[in-house]
Order: sequence, then structure tokens, then C-alpha cells
Amino acid sequence: MFLRIVAVIFPVFAVVALGYWYGRVKNPDMKFANQLNMEIFVPALVFSALASKSFEIESYWLLAVGGAIVVLGSGLLAWPIGRLLGIESRIFVPPMMFNNSGNMGLPLAILAFGEEALPAAVMLFLVGNTLHYSLGTWMMSPNARILMLWKEPVIAASIAGLLVSVLKIEVWAPLYFAIDMVGDVSIPLLLFSLGVRLTQADFSDVKLGVIGGVLCPLTGLIFAALCVWLLPLSPEHTAMLIVFGALPPAVLSFVFAEKYGLQPQRVASLVMMGNLMSLIFVPMALYWVL
Repeated sequence: MFLRIVAVIFPVFAVVALGYWYGRVKNPDMKFANQLNMEIFVPALVFSALASKSFEIESYWLLAVGGAIVVLGSGLLAWPIGRLLGIESRIFVPPMMFNNSGNMGLPLAILAFGEEALPAAVMLFLVGNTLHYSLGTWMMSPNARILMLWKEPVIAASIAGLLVSVLKIEVWAPLYFAIDMVGDVSIPLLLFSLGVRLTQADFSDVKLGVIGGVLCPLTGLIFAALCVWLLPLSPEHTAMLIVFGALPPAVLSFVFAEKYGLQPQRVASLVMMGNLMSLIFVPMALYWVL
């Protein structure tokens, strides 16, 4: 079991470590690469997964409900804890709710459960991402234009992919193959960019970072376990949801904190310390489900 867990997590953290090393040595500007990933490569991955002939949306709706419960439930638990700690909810709660289902969740799912797990991982990623761009944006800035959500390339790609699946539209095979190839770029680039981002980590508030690094996966696992008990999930989706619950805070929370001027240094401590502490919680979740 130990060797199997190592075999799953080693490629993930090896690519993150490579990104960290390269970031320390070269200090690259990843802005354009990240923009390409979020506007081209990740949307292509999402579309190819949802438009696949093997994807049947009715098989995933319970998993989507479970993912939403994990996200929203984590926020409900984090809110009173943030109040007790004297931290503004807009700063503390979103990083505890929205986890790293893109950078870390997608590659972990493939390595742990195989390529056939990609549609389920994409579904959980879409649930978290849609809630992050809508509810998360509103929590951080109530005046933000949430109705423009559909303009996000990932959301547009998911709508297109779901329409193809529901309407049983046949995508020309060479076109689908091209989109699939473009999507294959996204996962290693997500991990590499996470490593580069860690070089800019702000650990000025280590205590807060440790609290967040424990609370985010802990609340996620609590509600994942609740969903496993309440929902008639398949064994495969049960395992996926548990790993989803154990993921660390999303890097996107730091990006939003910078955008809306919400003490980005403190949010960076929460996000970066949480991702480092995933070295503890992710193997624990894998031990539970493998």
C-alpha cells in the first residue's frame, strides 16, 4: 500500500518540485503561460472529457451534488471558526471552501484511478470552479459582475461539452483528437505553475497558514464522509469524493484576494501552507480509498 501511494503522489509532487526549482533559478513570468492554460488548454481538457462518447451525464449528477455539499459545508464550518480567530470572513472562508481541484485534483485522479476517472474529476473541478467564480467572487466582492460568469472559457467549454453529451452530437473524430491533444498540455502545466507559484509564497503568518492547512482538508473530509453515508455513490465516485475533500486550498483564492485587495499576504499564507501540508493529508485520503 505504501508503495502504491508513493507511486500516485510522486509524479504530482515531482512536477511541482521541478516548477519550484525552475522558479527559484530562473524566476520566470508565468502570467502568459497561466493565461494560455486557463483560456485554451484547460477548457480543451474539460470539453474533451465531457464530449467523450463514454461520458453520460446522468451517471455523474450525484457526484456533482456531493462535490457541492463538500464545498458549501466546508464554508459553513469555516465561518464560525474564522469568527473565533478574529479573521474577516471574506479572507478566511473562501480558501477553506474552494480546494485545488484543478492543479492537484485532476492529476491525482488520473494517477490514482486511471484515465477513466477523468470525467468524474472534471465534474468535481467544474462544480468547485463554478461555485468559486460565482459564490466565491460574490463573497469577496459583493459588487462583482457574477452574470459574466459564462464568459469564462472553462465555463463556456463545460456548457459546450455538456450540450454535446446531452444532445448526442457526433464530434468529427480528427477535431476531437486535436482538442484532446491540446487538453493534454493542461495537467503538467497546472502542476508546474503551482511549483513556480510556491516560490512566491508568503509565510509571514505561519500560524494562520497551519490552521488553514489543517482545516481545509479536515472540513472537506467531514462532508465527503457525510455524502458517502447519505448518497448512493458508486465505489469509484466515493473514492473520488474523498480525495476531493482532502485537497488543499485553491491558488485561485490568492488570485482573487489580489484582485479585490483583501490582504493577499494572509491569503497567500493560507493557500501556500495548505498546499505544502497536502503532503500529509492527500496520502491519508489515498490510504483510505486505495
